[in-house]
Amino acid sequence: MAEIIDGNAVASEIRDDLADAIETLADAGERPTLATVLMGEDPASETYVNMKQRDCEEVGIEGVHVDVDGDAPAADLFDTIEDLNADPEVNGYIVQAPVPDHVDYREVIGRIDPLKDVDGFHPENVGRLVAGDARFRPCTPHGVQKLLEAAGVDTEGADVTIVGRSDIVGKPLANLLIQKADDGNATVTVCHSRTEDLAAKTRAADVVIAAVGVPELIDGSMLSEGTVVIDVGVNRVDADTEKGYELVGDVAFESAKEQASAITPVPGGVGPMTRAMLLYNTVKAASLQTSVDVDLP
Repeated sequence: MAEIIDGNAVASEIRDDLADAIETLADAGERPTLATVLMGEDPASETYVNMKQRDCEEVGIEGVHVDVDGDAPAADLFDTIEDLNADPEVNGYIVQAPVPDHVDYREVIGRIDPLKDVDGFHPENVGRLVAGDARFRPCTPHGVQKLLEAAGVDTEGADVTIVGRSDIVGKPLANLLIQKADDGNATVTVCHSRTEDLAAKTRAADVVIAAVGVPELIDGSMLSEGTVVIDVGVNRVDADTEKGYELVGDVAFESAKEQASAITPVPGGVGPMTRAMLLYNTVKAASLQTSVDVDLP
Protein backbone atom coordinates (compact mmCIF):
# COMPACT_ATOMS: atom_id res chain seq x y z
CA MET A 1 0.00 0.00 0.00
CA ALA A 2 1.31 3.43 -0.98
CA GLU A 3 2.42 6.02 1.53
CA ILE A 4 0.05 8.98 1.40
CA ILE A 5 2.07 12.18 1.17
CA ASP A 6 0.23 14.65 3.40
CA GLY A 7 0.50 18.09 1.83
CA ASN A 8 -1.35 19.72 4.70
CA ALA A 9 1.22 18.44 7.21
CA VAL A 10 4.23 19.44 5.10
CA ALA A 11 2.75 22.89 4.41
CA SER A 12 2.10 23.37 8.12
CA GLU A 13 5.75 22.57 8.90
CA ILE A 14 6.92 25.12 6.32
CA ARG A 15 4.64 27.80 7.76
CA ASP A 16 5.96 27.03 11.25
CA ASP A 17 9.55 27.18 10.00
CA LEU A 18 8.91 30.58 8.41
CA ALA A 19 8.02 32.00 11.83
CA ASP A 20 11.65 32.66 12.78
CA ALA A 21 12.33 34.50 9.52
CA ILE A 22 9.20 36.61 9.93
CA GLU A 23 10.21 37.42 13.50
CA THR A 24 13.72 38.41 12.36
CA LEU A 25 12.23 40.82 9.84
CA ALA A 26 9.75 42.17 12.38
CA ASP A 27 12.52 42.77 14.91
CA ALA A 28 14.25 44.88 12.25
CA GLY A 29 11.04 46.88 11.77
CA GLU A 30 10.17 45.12 8.52
CA ARG A 31 6.85 43.24 8.62
CA PRO A 32 6.48 41.23 5.36
CA THR A 33 3.45 42.34 3.34
CA LEU A 34 1.62 40.45 0.59
CA ALA A 35 -1.04 42.05 -1.60
CA THR A 36 -3.61 40.16 -3.65
CA VAL A 37 -5.38 41.69 -6.62
CA LEU A 38 -8.65 40.36 -8.01
CA MET A 39 -10.29 41.76 -11.12
CA GLY A 40 -13.86 40.56 -11.44
CA GLU A 41 -16.07 38.32 -9.34
CA ASP A 42 -15.03 34.76 -10.18
CA PRO A 43 -16.20 32.66 -7.17
CA ALA A 44 -13.25 30.26 -7.26
CA SER A 45 -10.79 33.16 -7.44
CA GLU A 46 -12.50 34.87 -4.53
CA THR A 47 -12.11 31.67 -2.51
CA TYR A 48 -8.41 31.38 -3.38
CA VAL A 49 -7.73 35.00 -2.47
CA ASN A 50 -9.54 34.66 0.85
CA MET A 51 -7.50 31.56 1.68
CA LYS A 52 -4.24 33.35 0.88
CA GLN A 53 -5.19 36.30 3.03
CA ARG A 54 -6.07 33.96 5.89
CA ASP A 55 -2.72 32.21 5.50
CA CYS A 56 -0.97 35.59 5.86
CA GLU A 57 -2.83 36.39 9.04
CA GLU A 58 -1.96 33.00 10.56
CA VAL A 59 1.81 33.36 10.06
CA GLY A 60 2.19 37.06 10.83
CA ILE A 61 2.46 38.43 7.29
CA GLU A 62 0.53 41.63 6.62
CA GLY A 63 -2.19 41.01 4.04
CA VAL A 64 -3.61 43.62 1.67
CA HIS A 65 -6.36 43.02 -0.86
CA VAL A 66 -7.36 45.14 -3.86
CA ASP A 67 -10.53 44.59 -5.90
CA VAL A 68 -10.75 45.90 -9.48
CA ASP A 69 -14.09 46.07 -11.30
CA GLY A 70 -14.26 43.25 -13.83
CA ASP A 71 -15.87 45.57 -16.40
CA ALA A 72 -13.25 48.29 -16.00
CA PRO A 73 -10.69 48.87 -18.77
CA ALA A 74 -7.36 47.09 -18.56
CA ALA A 75 -5.78 50.44 -17.74
CA ASP A 76 -7.44 50.36 -14.31
CA LEU A 77 -5.71 47.09 -13.49
CA PHE A 78 -2.41 48.41 -14.86
CA ASP A 79 -2.76 51.49 -12.65
CA THR A 80 -3.23 49.22 -9.63
CA ILE A 81 -0.09 47.32 -10.60
CA GLU A 82 1.89 50.55 -10.87
CA ASP A 83 0.64 51.64 -7.45
CA LEU A 84 1.77 48.35 -5.90
CA ASN A 85 5.12 48.52 -7.66
CA ALA A 86 5.69 51.95 -6.14
CA ASP A 87 4.41 51.12 -2.64
CA PRO A 88 7.41 50.54 -0.35
CA GLU A 89 5.17 48.84 2.21
CA VAL A 90 4.25 46.00 -0.19
CA ASN A 91 6.96 43.37 -0.57
CA GLY A 92 5.14 41.09 -2.96
CA TYR A 93 1.84 40.71 -4.74
CA ILE A 94 -0.11 38.49 -7.07
CA VAL A 95 -2.77 39.22 -9.66
CA GLN A 96 -5.18 36.33 -9.32
CA ALA A 97 -5.86 34.48 -12.57
CA PRO A 98 -7.98 34.34 -14.58
CA VAL A 99 -8.41 37.98 -15.51
CA PRO A 100 -11.32 39.12 -17.72
CA ASP A 101 -11.07 38.34 -21.44
CA HIS A 102 -10.38 41.93 -22.41
CA VAL A 103 -7.16 41.96 -20.35
CA ASP A 104 -3.95 40.41 -21.69
CA TYR A 105 -2.60 38.32 -18.81
CA ARG A 106 0.89 38.24 -20.31
CA GLU A 107 0.94 42.04 -20.25
CA VAL A 108 -0.23 41.93 -16.63
CA ILE A 109 2.69 39.67 -15.68
CA GLY A 110 5.15 41.81 -17.63
CA ARG A 111 4.15 44.94 -15.71
CA ILE A 112 4.78 43.46 -12.25
CA ASP A 113 8.02 44.55 -10.58
CA PRO A 114 10.22 41.41 -10.79
CA LEU A 115 11.37 41.99 -7.21
CA LYS A 116 7.72 41.79 -6.06
CA ASP A 117 6.70 38.96 -8.40
CA VAL A 118 6.15 36.32 -5.71
CA ASP A 119 4.37 34.04 -8.20
CA GLY A 120 7.65 33.87 -10.14
CA PHE A 121 5.99 34.41 -13.52
CA HIS A 122 7.69 37.60 -14.75
CA PRO A 123 9.94 36.93 -17.79
CA GLU A 124 12.99 38.13 -15.84
CA ASN A 125 12.31 35.63 -13.06
CA VAL A 126 11.59 32.85 -15.54
CA GLY A 127 14.91 33.58 -17.25
CA ARG A 128 16.77 33.48 -13.96
CA LEU A 129 15.16 30.16 -13.11
CA VAL A 130 16.18 28.62 -16.43
CA ALA A 131 19.71 30.00 -15.98
CA GLY A 132 19.99 28.27 -12.60
CA ASP A 133 19.84 31.45 -10.53
CA ALA A 134 16.21 31.58 -9.46
CA ARG A 135 15.06 34.59 -7.47
CA PHE A 136 11.58 33.17 -6.81
CA ARG A 137 10.68 29.59 -7.66
CA PRO A 138 7.05 29.42 -8.85
CA CYS A 139 4.93 28.27 -5.94
CA THR A 140 3.46 25.01 -7.22
CA PRO A 141 6.70 23.61 -8.71
CA HIS A 142 8.60 24.57 -5.55
CA GLY A 143 5.87 22.94 -3.47
CA VAL A 144 6.24 19.74 -5.49
CA GLN A 145 9.97 19.73 -4.78
CA LYS A 146 9.29 20.16 -1.06
CA LEU A 147 6.82 17.25 -1.11
CA LEU A 148 9.36 15.00 -2.80
CA GLU A 149 11.93 16.00 -0.20
CA ALA A 150 9.49 15.32 2.66
CA ALA A 151 8.72 11.88 1.22
CA GLY A 152 12.43 11.06 1.11
CA VAL A 153 12.57 10.93 -2.68
CA ASP A 154 16.06 11.48 -4.07
CA THR A 155 15.70 13.02 -7.52
CA GLU A 156 19.38 12.65 -8.43
CA GLY A 157 19.54 10.30 -11.39
CA ALA A 158 15.80 9.59 -11.19
CA ASP A 159 13.62 9.34 -14.28
CA VAL A 160 10.81 11.85 -13.86
CA THR A 161 7.85 12.11 -16.22
CA ILE A 162 5.84 15.33 -16.04
CA VAL A 163 2.44 15.20 -17.74
CA GLY A 164 1.61 18.79 -18.70
CA ARG A 165 3.63 21.66 -20.17
CA SER A 166 1.97 24.75 -18.72
CA ASP A 167 3.92 27.92 -17.96
CA ILE A 168 2.73 27.65 -14.36
CA VAL A 169 3.71 24.06 -13.52
CA GLY A 170 5.10 21.81 -16.25
CA LYS A 171 7.78 24.01 -17.79
CA PRO A 172 9.22 25.55 -14.62
CA LEU A 173 9.12 22.24 -12.75
CA ALA A 174 11.03 20.51 -15.54
CA ASN A 175 13.65 23.26 -15.39
CA LEU A 176 13.97 23.00 -11.62
CA LEU A 177 14.33 19.23 -11.63
CA ILE A 178 17.14 19.23 -14.19
CA GLN A 179 19.18 21.85 -12.32
CA LYS A 180 22.53 20.83 -10.87
CA ALA A 181 21.24 20.98 -7.30
CA ASP A 182 20.41 18.71 -4.37
CA ASP A 183 16.71 18.77 -5.27
CA GLY A 184 17.39 18.44 -9.00
CA ASN A 185 19.74 16.30 -11.12
CA ALA A 186 16.81 14.32 -12.52
CA THR A 187 16.32 13.08 -16.06
CA VAL A 188 13.04 14.69 -17.08
CA THR A 189 10.52 13.79 -19.77
CA VAL A 190 7.73 16.32 -20.40
CA CYS A 191 4.56 14.90 -21.92
CA HIS A 192 1.56 16.73 -23.36
CA SER A 193 -1.49 16.37 -25.61
CA ARG A 194 0.64 15.44 -28.64
CA THR A 195 2.67 12.77 -26.84
CA GLU A 196 2.37 9.33 -28.38
CA ASP A 197 1.89 6.35 -26.05
CA LEU A 198 1.71 8.32 -22.83
CA ALA A 199 1.46 5.12 -20.80
CA ALA A 200 4.89 3.99 -21.99
CA LYS A 201 6.39 7.25 -20.75
CA THR A 202 4.73 7.06 -17.34
CA ARG A 203 5.56 3.37 -16.86
CA ALA A 204 9.24 4.13 -17.48
CA ALA A 205 9.34 6.76 -14.73
CA ASP A 206 10.50 6.56 -11.13
CA VAL A 207 8.40 9.67 -10.43
CA VAL A 208 5.24 10.73 -12.27
CA ILE A 209 3.96 14.29 -11.83
CA ALA A 210 0.50 14.88 -13.29
CA ALA A 211 -0.35 18.51 -14.09
CA VAL A 212 -2.51 18.42 -17.19
CA GLY A 213 -6.05 19.23 -15.95
CA VAL A 214 -7.75 16.04 -17.20
CA PRO A 215 -9.71 14.17 -14.51
CA GLU A 216 -8.19 10.80 -13.61
CA LEU A 217 -6.19 10.58 -16.82
CA ILE A 218 -3.51 8.38 -15.25
CA ASP A 219 -4.48 5.10 -13.59
CA GLY A 220 -2.61 2.21 -12.06
CA SER A 221 -2.17 0.42 -15.39
CA MET A 222 0.03 3.33 -16.53
CA LEU A 223 2.43 3.04 -13.60
CA SER A 224 5.21 0.66 -12.69
CA GLU A 225 5.28 -0.83 -9.23
CA GLY A 226 6.94 1.52 -6.74
CA THR A 227 6.44 4.74 -8.70
CA VAL A 228 6.14 7.99 -6.72
CA VAL A 229 3.08 9.94 -7.89
CA ILE A 230 2.54 13.67 -7.40
CA ASP A 231 -0.92 14.80 -8.52
CA VAL A 232 -1.13 18.53 -9.20
CA GLY A 233 -4.55 18.40 -10.87
CA VAL A 234 -7.72 19.65 -9.20
CA ASN A 235 -10.81 18.92 -11.28
CA ARG A 236 -14.47 19.37 -10.41
CA VAL A 237 -16.60 16.45 -11.62
CA ASP A 238 -20.31 15.75 -11.20
CA ALA A 239 -21.08 13.51 -8.23
CA ASP A 240 -23.98 12.42 -6.07
CA THR A 241 -23.00 14.64 -3.16
CA GLU A 242 -24.61 17.53 -1.31
CA LYS A 243 -22.71 19.98 -3.52
CA GLY A 244 -23.40 18.00 -6.68
CA TYR A 245 -19.72 17.58 -7.43
CA GLU A 246 -16.44 16.28 -6.04
CA LEU A 247 -12.81 17.18 -6.55
CA VAL A 248 -10.54 14.66 -8.23
CA GLY A 249 -7.01 14.82 -9.50
CA ASP A 250 -5.40 14.00 -12.81
CA VAL A 251 -4.64 10.58 -11.31
CA ALA A 252 -7.20 7.88 -10.54
CA PHE A 253 -6.21 7.69 -6.88
CA GLU A 254 -7.64 4.31 -5.86
CA SER A 255 -6.15 2.55 -8.86
CA ALA A 256 -2.80 4.35 -8.75
CA LYS A 257 -2.16 3.79 -5.06
CA GLU A 258 -2.08 0.02 -5.66
CA GLN A 259 1.05 0.52 -7.78
CA ALA A 260 2.66 3.58 -6.25
CA SER A 261 5.12 3.59 -3.36
CA ALA A 262 3.98 7.09 -2.42
CA ILE A 263 1.20 9.33 -3.72
CA THR A 264 -0.40 12.69 -3.01
CA PRO A 265 -4.17 12.90 -2.48
CA VAL A 266 -6.57 15.43 -4.00
CA PRO A 267 -7.46 17.52 -2.12
CA GLY A 268 -4.80 17.76 0.59
CA GLY A 269 -1.69 17.18 -1.49
CA VAL A 270 -0.12 19.84 -3.68
CA GLY A 271 -2.74 22.55 -3.07
CA PRO A 272 -1.68 23.47 0.49
CA MET A 273 1.94 23.53 -0.67
CA THR A 274 1.25 26.14 -3.35
CA ARG A 275 -0.10 28.50 -0.72
CA ALA A 276 2.75 27.77 1.70
CA MET A 277 5.36 28.54 -0.94
CA LEU A 278 3.64 31.86 -1.70
CA LEU A 279 4.29 32.81 1.93
CA TYR A 280 7.89 31.60 1.51
CA ASN A 281 8.38 33.82 -1.54
CA THR A 282 6.85 36.80 0.26
CA VAL A 283 9.29 36.42 3.15
CA LYS A 284 12.16 36.03 0.71
CA ALA A 285 11.04 39.17 -1.16
CA ALA A 286 10.96 41.14 2.10
CA SER A 287 14.47 39.93 2.93
CA LEU A 288 15.84 40.86 -0.50
CA GLN A 289 14.25 44.31 -0.46
CA THR A 290 15.31 45.22 3.08
CA SER A 291 18.73 43.50 3.14
CA VAL A 292 17.69 41.76 6.36
CA ASP A 293 19.17 38.26 6.21
CA VAL A 294 16.83 35.44 7.21
CA ASP A 295 17.02 31.65 7.30
CA LEU A 296 14.43 30.12 4.99
CA PRO A 297 13.24 26.50 5.32
